[in-house]
Amino acid sequence: MPLLGLPVMPLAVGIFLLVYALILSERVNRALVALAGGGLMIYAGVLNQDQAIAAIDFNTLGLLLGMMVIVGITKLTGLFEYLALRGARLVEAKPLGLLIVMNLVTMVGSALMGNVTTILLVGPIALAFAQTLKISPLPFIVSSIFAANIGGFSTIVGDPTLMLIGSATQFSYLQVLSNMAPLAILVNLILLGTMVLLWRNQLVASKAARAEILAKDPRKAIKNKQLLVRCLVTLGLVLVGFLTADVTGLKLASVAMGGAVFLGLWEALGQNEERQHHKVQHAVADAEWVTLLFFVGLFVLVTGLIKAGVIDLLATYLLALTGGDLQAAIIWVLWGSAILSAFVDNVPYVATMIPLLQQVAPQLGTPEQTEPLWWALAAGACLGGNGTIIGASSNLVMAGLAAKQNYLIGFVQYLKIAFPLMLLGVTIATGYFWVVYL
Repeated sequence: MPLLGLPVMPLAVGIFLLVYALILSERVNRALVALAGGGLMIYAGVLNQDQAIAAIDFNTLGLLLGMMVIVGITKLTGLFEYLALRGARLVEAKPLGLLIVMNLVTMVGSALMGNVTTILLVGPIALAFAQTLKISPLPFIVSSIFAANIGGFSTIVGDPTLMLIGSATQFSYLQVLSNMAPLAILVNLILLGTMVLLWRNQLVASKAARAEILAKDPRKAIKNKQLLVRCLVTLGLVLVGFLTADVTGLKLASVAMGGAVFLGLWEALGQNEERQHHKVQHAVADAEWVTLLFFVGLFVLVTGLIKAGVIDLLATYLLALTGGDLQAAIIWVLWGSAILSAFVDNVPYVATMIPLLQQVAPQLGTPEQTEPLWWALAAGACLGGNGTIIGASSNLVMAGLAAKQNYLIGFVQYLKIAFPLMLLGVTIATGYFWVVYL
């Protein structure tokens, strides 16, 4: 029974909007806000506890946790610093060349291991390069954010939004890769070229500053060769597991968690009990539990909207807006997702849109015909996330890393550069969708 006999729909919408407002305010930890919102859905009678537990997508949580543990162990090897220094030598530490190297390393890393984790690993290196070269770090910051978010939508493990979409639609790793990776590569290359033209006169450094970077030996960046081999083997096996999941019937969470356990056991070989306990405790503690708890609250919150009939109502409006035309719906979803995700964190946005599209899609065509709707949601949300400094988690993480180096990025300062680039990226994506799908 709803709280005090209040109508269920306004009650659910009120809780949801309150949570969104608090997330946007950044005054309270977003995991706590989402969990509190999920709890309010239960206490207000919109959901019961059994329904709330059933709402939690453990496939997404397992996939996230497994990859977090694997990447947490891998970062101890110094792999990303090694790749960055190798790249620096290839371009003779020229600032424009370094911008390109760091962009490509970030994009590939984000596709394979997740964009937030990659930013945590690559961000400090990019900022250190800028500091050593005595140039503004802003081009490196913007380029890294764009590369992380664009690389993130090229695979199902690259961005939390793709994990949500993949789990809800049962798309395979290979299905996401074949549809999204070509678009991601195309958009990133054009935007990177635009950034190079934009900053070509600013990114200039002295020979002495470049020599300081070139003097660093990439081989010394590798802290543990044996662990690096184990991590690369594990990542390779996990990738094979993702690609063959359709054949084996394994869920992606099972593959990721299996890889995490396999790497943990391999690392524990030959260690005494106390050392094993320390390593496991460190690997698990390094996982982003705040993010995982945020997802738990979000799943319950969105299910409250579904139970209250809000999603059905929104689906009716979307169908009326597009006139039941699939092509119009795809363009609306792409651009609407991009604009909204620039100002609203794209993870809760996508979590809300998933049940909406699940309602709308069957009325627009067969599952095969409506598949591009999901690609439009993924591309729009991830590209739109580049538009402002609050649009995606990667942006906030990079801004936090820059702040530690005493470089504060203003909302408007970032907006002036990033928003036009974001609009260009969405325009490219529109052309791609028109040629490939429409």
